[in-house]
Amino acid sequence: MDNDNFNKQSNDLIGDILKDFAKTGGMDNLKGAGKPISEEYFSGDIFQHFQKVAKDAGYKPYWLTLQHEIRDELQDIAKKYATGEKEGLHFRVTKVNEKIIQYNKVCPPPMQKGTVRLETIDIASSRWS
Repeated sequence: MDNDNFNKQSNDLIGDILKDFAKTGGMDNLKGAGKPISEEYFSGDIFQHFQKVAKDAGYKPYWLTLQHEIRDELQDIAKKYATGEKEGLHFRVTKVNEKIIQYNKVCPPPMQKGTVRLETIDIASSRWS
């Protein structure tokens, strides 16, 4: 047994992952390596910097990804319902409602929305657009 791991006071999961990543050469060719950090990163709010860096890197929060999935699914269901194609739509609405419940658990509180019904799918679809 490794004494170094046995004597640790706390677990540092992210630190351990980064160390393992560096050992396998994952940190060797990072974009911007060796270049000075701009002064902008040392001023202002840390959270705002995180958001800017994450956005520049193409990161999309899970709740936003889920919101887009729900929107696309509702639009497809509404289109099929409008053309009279009703086979399996109740099941799809049930699945979308499960996603909406999950979405409401992870999104910012002002963004939360209610579940939908097949009879009002066109209104629900426009609310999620």
